[in-house]
Amino acid sequence: MSGAQLYDTIGATYTVTRRTEPRISAQIWAALGDARTVLNVGAGTGSYEPADRDVTAVEPSALMRAQRPAGAAPCVAAAAESLPFEDRSFDAAMAVATVHHWQDPIAGLREMQRVARRVVVLTHDTTDAGWLHRFWLTRDYLPEVGDMVVGRPSLTELAAALGARVEPVPIPWDCADGFFEAFWRRPEAYLDENVRRGLSVWTRVGPKAEQRAVHSLRADLASGRWAERNRDLLDLDAAELGLRLLIA
Repeated sequence: MSGAQLYDTIGATYTVTRRTEPRISAQIWAALGDARTVLNVGAGTGSYEPADRDVTAVEPSALMRAQRPAGAAPCVAAAAESLPFEDRSFDAAMAVATVHHWQDPIAGLREMQRVARRVVVLTHDTTDAGWLHRFWLTRDYLPEVGDMVVGRPSLTELAAALGARVEPVPIPWDCADGFFEAFWRRPEAYLDENVRRGLSVWTRVGPKAEQRAVHSLRADLASGRWAERNRDLLDLDAAELGLRLLIA
């Protein structure tokens, strides 16, 4: 299932839990530098689009395009791998938490570099063999996530395709954007159906794995086992869980 097909299926309640996290947006917008014209690829409902710049959005999912708020940047129906713009049409191109949905991530990144002078991409580092163990949800409850990255380009390959430098992106404990790792210090959130429906991971692993993980997490929260396992997280203000910014 392509990213567009996936979000045409599950995206109806996306805006309930997915919104701009200001501390992450500040890092993204700083990476855009002095760019005045910005292309947002895989734009979804418009989170992280800078309001003080001339933004054009690209989003293949009709359902996601329909949820863009009034006054949002104009949005073109297209895929990252075939951007309908001339070379160097924009000062910068950005992509936020979308590369893993693309059919050909390397081709998409090269298209971004073709149409823009600067490229900024928020993605994940799954290169380290131990990355699944960084986050308790994948380590203890949902190991199936590991199967989802098999055959996908590594962070090293993505960065090499752009000639990009890499910046770590810490995730604040009270992150406003409900992406997969956002609730690392608020485990009860993953018991909420609305939270899970805003995350493509749960659809991709399937209902059987989802039900098992939720049941086990609920039991561990009730027994205190989760708190015992993860007591080192409770005093952290931010966590390092592999979120990365590529800047080229």
